[in-house]
Amino acid sequence: MSLTSFNIIESTLREGEQFVGANFRLEEKIEIAQALDDFGVEYLELTSPAASPHSYRDAKRIAGLGLRARILTHVRCNLEDARKAVDTGVAGVDVLFGTSSALRRFSHGKSIEEIIDTATQVVSFIKGQGLEVRFSSEDSFRSDWKDLLVVYRAVDGLGVDRVGIADTVGVASPRQVYDLVSALRRELKADIEFHGHNDSGCAIANSFCALEAGATHIDVSVLGIGERNGITPLGGFIARMYALDKSLVKRYKLEKLREIESLVARLVNVDIPFNNYITGIAAFTHKAGVHAKAVLNNPATYEILDPRDFGLSRYLSIAHRLTGWNAIKHRAEQLNLALGEQAVKAATLQIKQLADERPLSLDDVDTILQQWMDSYETRME
Repeated sequence: MSLTSFNIIESTLREGEQFVGANFRLEEKIEIAQALDDFGVEYLELTSPAASPHSYRDAKRIAGLGLRARILTHVRCNLEDARKAVDTGVAGVDVLFGTSSALRRFSHGKSIEEIIDTATQVVSFIKGQGLEVRFSSEDSFRSDWKDLLVVYRAVDGLGVDRVGIADTVGVASPRQVYDLVSALRRELKADIEFHGHNDSGCAIANSFCALEAGATHIDVSVLGIGERNGITPLGGFIARMYALDKSLVKRYKLEKLREIESLVARLVNVDIPFNNYITGIAAFTHKAGVHAKAVLNNPATYEILDPRDFGLSRYLSIAHRLTGWNAIKHRAEQLNLALGEQAVKAATLQIKQLADERPLSLDDVDTILQQWMDSYETRME
């Protein structure tokens, strides 16, 4: 059920601010928020207003923009932070409390009973203000499952809208995520949110497995930026869901993804990786001759994503030794050169031989094709 009714909680303006290169000004935050709202995400999560005076001001300003996305902020589970969050005018407050033995010992020093007592006060206050509330355990996958169930049952009884599972250090495997979410789904009435870090490369797979097991909300950020190696990337998550069934993401303006990623990449001073999901320069590039031939006949043979749905186009790389004559023929047709099959095959062999000697450019290929055309026309005169 959750695979068809999930919600995206877009956290570029919260988790993303923890990325080493991020230092967003208010006007930049507004630009990001408006772009993501236009894309169609259901939620935008903002940095805690308790973090700094500017964070408070920024949350209040973005909450007042009148965006379609519901605006959340993410705070520690204490009354002072919760009051500041409510004062900003956000639609919901996400609270968290570390539940692993490491965090209980080395961070806040609270017992499970003390965590529940504090959560009761904070959740009751936020709900009393008529706001949406989520309670999340921090470092969920290094927490004792018995402790987690005790805490989650308690906050579920308080009527939280969502419970959050956080793979804070990226340690979880897809199977672990599936098992924990499944167990909670059997126990709780509340929706389930998954927040997955990418330290071991499992963030997208873990998010998908969370949905398969019954989670309803997935945290993402643009390009996956966040603390350390970041979290589930928006584009990667969209690609995974599209690959399952593109109707699952038809509510989003997919053609806006490249623009959004370019905006955030510029603001945090990084390049979009060559192999980035959907928008990387190699994402829809085909090089090997057998691939190019099949793609020319039917793109679906080697493309699980249709670039047109994202406002993009595929590219056939032909200036190299691996090229095939079908791709070269296609290029000749693009140039309106009426070369026969034998001429195309001979030109292809010439291109391969030259590519063994030095790197080629598309201009080199075009020159060879034009030379073959000129030779053909000369013979016809």
